[in-house]
Amino acid sequence: MSELTYPVVISPLTHDDGGGFAATVPDLPGCMSDGKTPEEALVNVRDAIDAWIAMAREFGHAVPAPSRTLQRAVG
Repeated sequence: MSELTYPVVISPLTHDDGGGFAATVPDLPGCMSDGKTPEEALVNVRDAIDAWIAMAREFGHAVPAPSRTLQRAVG
């Protein structure tokens, strides 16, 4: 598991997209997961973060440092 802590954006998915919630990691392009609840999406995105970092290192790419911007959006 990554020792880095990245901000995660949790947003609801539409019914057409299967419902539930999406979790995206703005600092890691393309890193995302989903879940039936916000909590499940957050748990699932931790695996996605670990996989993203592992693949970046495997291919010799730099792993971005986590941004310091933490925001909470509702609505």
